[in-house]
Amino acid sequence: MNALAATSRNFKNAARILGLDAKIERSLLIPFREIKVECTIPKDDGSLVSYVGFRVQHDNARGPMKGGIRYHPEVDPDEVNALAQLMTWKTAVVDIPYGGAKGGIGCTPRDLSLSELERLTRVFAQKIHDLIGTHTDVPAPDMGTNAQTMAWMLDEYSKFHGHSPAVVTGKPIDLGGSLGREAATGRGVVFATEALLAEYGKSCKGLTFVIQGFGNVGSWAARLIRERGGKVIAVSDITGAVKNPNGLDIDELVKHKESTGSLLNFNGADNMDPNEVLIHECDVLIPSALGGVLNRENASSVRAKFIVEAANHPTDPEADEILSKKGVIILPDIYANAGGVTVSYFEWVQNIQGFMWDEEKVNNELQRYMTQAFHNIKNMCKTYDCNLRMGAFTLGVNRVARATNLRGYEA
Repeated sequence: MNALAATSRNFKNAARILGLDAKIERSLLIPFREIKVECTIPKDDGSLVSYVGFRVQHDNARGPMKGGIRYHPEVDPDEVNALAQLMTWKTAVVDIPYGGAKGGIGCTPRDLSLSELERLTRVFAQKIHDLIGTHTDVPAPDMGTNAQTMAWMLDEYSKFHGHSPAVVTGKPIDLGGSLGREAATGRGVVFATEALLAEYGKSCKGLTFVIQGFGNVGSWAARLIRERGGKVIAVSDITGAVKNPNGLDIDELVKHKESTGSLLNFNGADNMDPNEVLIHECDVLIPSALGGVLNRENASSVRAKFIVEAANHPTDPEADEILSKKGVIILPDIYANAGGVTVSYFEWVQNIQGFMWDEEKVNNELQRYMTQAFHNIKNMCKTYDCNLRMGAFTLGVNRVARATNLRGYEA
C-alpha cells in the first residue's frame, strides 16, 4: 500500500471513530491546492536539464500551511500528497497553529554540484513565490535539502517580496534560524520516547535501542539516548549497518562516518547485514529513514517491544496489524517526529517577533509541547478505546474539523 493510500486509510478510520459528517470528511481529505512546475536549469557544462517540482498545500483551517521540501528521485504527486496530509494532522496533534503542506523536486542531489543545486532551488522558488508566504505557506528543509537550501529560497523570495525571514524555517542561524533546530526532530523523538516509556514505568536508562537510519534524525536521537543512559546496540544507513551488544559509542561513530563516509568497519562495532537491523532484538526500535520499511514480509520477525516512528510512514498498515497482534507498542509518526515542525514554529515566532530565544528555552518548550501532546493522545485513546496511532489521528483530525466548522463550513 503506497503512502497516500495508507494515510487516507488512517484518516478515514479516525473520521469514522469521530463520527464526522461525510461532507466535512471529504472536504478535509481533498488538498487545498496542488502545484506542479517545470524547473529547467543550465548545468555546469552548459547543457540544459529539466526537473519537475511539486508543492501540495493540504489545509489552512488552523493557520498557514507548513511542510518540508525534499530533493529525492522518488518524489512524485502521491508521495507529496500523503506527506502534506500527514503534516496537517501532525501540526494539529502538537497543537501548533499551522496547516499542512509538502513539496519536492524529483532529482538526485548528490548528482548535482552546489551551483546546480542553487540554480535549481532559485528556479523552483521563482515558480512558487506567489503561492507561499509568511502567513500562507512556510517551507522547511526535508530529505535532500538543508539550511543552505532554505537560505537560497529566502533570498530568492525576498527579491520579489522584500526581506521576509519568516517565509521559510530551518534557515542558517545567521539568517534568522533558531538555535536547536538542527537537533529538533531527533530531540523530539527522544522526548516522545521518554513520555511513552514513562507510561510503563520505564526510562531510556538501561534499555536497548536499534536505530534504522543514521542521518540527521537518527544520529541526534542516538546521541541523546546515549546521554540518557540508553544503549544503542545497532544502527544502519544506506552505507551499511553496525552493532555492539554493549552499546555503540555514538560520538565516535559519528566521527567515523564523517571521516570515511560509511558506518562500516567502525572500530567499536561489528558489521552486520542491514536487512537484520529491523528484526534485531531490542527494547525500542526507531525507524528513521524511508517509509514502508516495516511490511507484512518482516513484521512477524520484529523482536522490539516498542517502535517509535521517527520516519514518515515507516509501517505499512498490514505490518501495523501484525505488530499490534504481537503486542508491540507503536508510537506513530504524526506525533513521534513532530519535534522538527514544532521548533520550526518556534523559529517562525522568533522571526515575526524579531526576538531570538536561547537554546535552553527552545529545548524546554519542545519538551513541554511533546509531553503535553502525548497526554492528549492518551486521553483520546481512553475516550475512543483505540491504539496510539488512532489516538493521534483522532486528536489531529478532530482539531482540524473543529477549526473548519468554526470558520463557517456548512455541513
